[in-house]
Amino acid sequence: MAKRRNHSADFKPKVVLKTLREELTLPELAKKYDVHPNQISTWEKKALENMADIFSGKQEK
Repeated sequence: MAKRRNHSADFKPKVVLKTLREELTLPELAKKYDVHPNQISTWEKKALENMADIFSGKQEK
């Protein structure tokens, strides 16, 4: 069984921003960053769900 990888807090938003910019397709991004497409989709969904909190002042400090 493959060892689980932990991606840094700097890496995840970088990949999500590339997804939102639609510069590459999801499979292309997954291949480029060596991350499963489902994982990228999960990060993107989480980012979009929490985006309102960022602009409303509800974010953690």
